[in-house]
Amino acid sequence: MRIRGNDYRTLQPAEDYTPTLTVSVVVPAYGGQDKLDLVLEALAAQTYPASLIEIIVVDNGSSPPLRLPEGADARLIVCETPGRANARNAGLAEAAGDVIHWLDSDVVLAPDAIEAHMRWHHAAPYLVVTSYIRFTEAPLPDHLDRDLDKLFEPAEPHSWIVDLVERTNGLTGNTQRPFSLHVGGATSVNARLIKAAGPMDDDLVLGQDTELGYRLAQAGAVFVPEPRARAYHLGPTMRMRDKAPIDRVSHAFVADRIPAYRWLRSHPGRQWKVPYVAAVVQATAYEQTRVTVDALLGGTVADVSVVLTGPWDSLARDRRAPLRDPALDLVLIRGHYEHEGRVRLAVSDDAVDPAIPFVLRLPPGWAPGEDTLARLLELAKDEGLGLVSALLEESADGVLAARLERTASFARASIVARPGEPVEDAVDDVSGVVWVDGETYGFTAEPVEILGRRTAYRARTEAQSEAARLAKEVERLRGQVTRWRDEAGRWRKSAVELRREVSTLRRQLAAASRVQKSLRTLLSASVKRALRRKLPD
Repeated sequence: MRIRGNDYRTLQPAEDYTPTLTVSVVVPAYGGQDKLDLVLEALAAQTYPASLIEIIVVDNGSSPPLRLPEGADARLIVCETPGRANARNAGLAEAAGDVIHWLDSDVVLAPDAIEAHMRWHHAAPYLVVTSYIRFTEAPLPDHLDRDLDKLFEPAEPHSWIVDLVERTNGLTGNTQRPFSLHVGGATSVNARLIKAAGPMDDDLVLGQDTELGYRLAQAGAVFVPEPRARAYHLGPTMRMRDKAPIDRVSHAFVADRIPAYRWLRSHPGRQWKVPYVAAVVQATAYEQTRVTVDALLGGTVADVSVVLTGPWDSLARDRRAPLRDPALDLVLIRGHYEHEGRVRLAVSDDAVDPAIPFVLRLPPGWAPGEDTLARLLELAKDEGLGLVSALLEESADGVLAARLERTASFARASIVARPGEPVEDAVDDVSGVVWVDGETYGFTAEPVEILGRRTAYRARTEAQSEAARLAKEVERLRGQVTRWRDEAGRWRKSAVELRREVSTLRRQLAAASRVQKSLRTLLSASVKRALRRKLPD
């Protein structure tokens, strides 16, 4: 079964499968012996066959050192280098399972949690499965009850995961970042995926789980949230306590490594450790190569690197007769781009970093328009496509095309492709393949000097756009001033009417005061007359 995008629902894993895959549970720990004892007790009670479970506890420099409870079927190793990434990598190096199950040392699994994970891994060899974790602040018991709810409820759900799953239809739609589901608290990963993606990045201060999740996606992973795999986190997480400062630190580092976080790359022109697109161009004639490379560097997508492939390691500079050098064009290309930060010379396109999400393969001599790459990326993103081929030229010799490849789709396709099957056919199944007209998308075979005119034209266009924007802003401000004047006029009119009302009220009040005075006078006279009638002479 081939999963398209991240729609794992097509798998429908069997309920009565025969367990054959082994799983290594890697538990990095620093202190917290009382919680670790409960975690190991829960692992010992799993319904998945114990003979297929390997438990590796990594003591990350605890003082006093951690110990295994008596009778615990687990291994304890020590990693003195501080940091959870280092501890996990140490455990990973010791793991022999078909599946790696990350587990924090304060997360207690329900008895059937690992079984719920493994039924998915038996269905496909490229999955990442995450448990539904609930956060409890209940007092720690001495031992576990099989019904964990009695011990740990009421508890709070992992609201971030619940929200992510609900707003993406269970991560099955054309979501751009399903890898965010890779959290280290209780997530299992096919070991071959980790081998392809590499271990955790120990240079990161925070965000290691997400960054590894991104590389797993690039290696072809499908991410599965499994509500039947329940777990309890003993106490709140650091993120729940300090989300804002944690985001501040992690975003500063992951922006350099995760191109999918486009909102973190707001600078219009800077370079990143992992670019969004790598354009691969075969270096041939100097002028043709320069047409293509300069057009790529001058486009609206600045988050791009260019990989120029050629026999660079065989070049030997001929100082006596440079003009007769048979490799003169390669010498000129190397000299022209050697110090351009966004251009890299490589012997083959195998040197493209697999963490780069998109690869554009473009023949030399063909120049993309300023927004060509942006339009191709938008098409691939909106449709979830794995390959967009742009027809450049068709002749008796065949078809010449530019290709925008999604790295993750080609990685998935390489896993599911049958022997002898063209990889593009598998890409079509897991993501989709389309052809577009190259001219419609702005590709041209144009000489170098036109690029200079294009730059000048762009400058004029940008100036005209800016002038139009400023004119619109002036018009908007004029309208605002008019509205303010109208508003001031209404206030002035209201003030005049209010003054009239106040004057009327004053007159009415004066009249009322005179009436009141007359009444008091009359009342006083009446009282005096009455008293004189009643009093004797």
